[in-house]
Amino acid sequence: MTSPADRLRAVRARIDAAARAAGRDPASVGLLAVSKTWPAAAVRGLAALGQADFGENRAQELVTKAAELTDLPLRWHFVGQLQRNKAAAVARLGAVVHSVDRLPLARVLGRAGAEAGHAVEVFLQVDLGGPEGELAARGGADPDAVPGLADAVAVEEGLRLRGLMAVAPRDVEPGPAFARLAALADRVRADHPEAGEISAGMSADLEEAIAAGSTLVRVGTAVFGERPLPSPEDESHQSHGSHEPG
Repeated sequence: MTSPADRLRAVRARIDAAARAAGRDPASVGLLAVSKTWPAAAVRGLAALGQADFGENRAQELVTKAAELTDLPLRWHFVGQLQRNKAAAVARLGAVVHSVDRLPLARVLGRAGAEAGHAVEVFLQVDLGGPEGELAARGGADPDAVPGLADAVAVEEGLRLRGLMAVAPRDVEPGPAFARLAALADRVRADHPEAGEISAGMSADLEEAIAAGSTLVRVGTAVFGERPLPSPEDESHQSHGSHEPG
């Protein structure tokens, strides 16, 4: 049975190898450990091994877990579909939000960030579609709407646009989808040079995502192991922002 240290080492080795294969500096790709359903003790164990970035897909779980770990210098990320009435709680924590896909949510987060006294760092979630190319209707903005959404986010005083996030469609080769994401990211970056990051890639497809330019991979199972608790929303949240299969 592999230990957390073994799993973390293996994932980091995969990231390094994928980056080098793409002609990139391995230091240009970060690892976000998706800790949803795992107890705070598991996060604490990985933090002791040097992992600092952790992602949750439910606001209440994020708030509760963060409160148990205030003694650690962690960077929290919210990777699920965020309800507007939970935006203030997430903003107060200083969590990075990966799933902004509509203007009303962006505006609520912007107000929450302004009230909290620090800008909320956000990624725009892009819907990369399904096997036939249709929009997946499971979270994420239509790619055609992303440049306009980026413009709106960029002028929100309480927000800081970091880049784009997406999940590869199910049941198809992920490479072409990640290539589309990278092209869209280039378009957004041309207007907003500060938005240079791409959050893409999970346990099963991080190599393809890194080859396409991902700067942050979101990995749960390969880092933590099989989840200790059933999560009935795993599949829905996989497409809604948690983005890490069970």
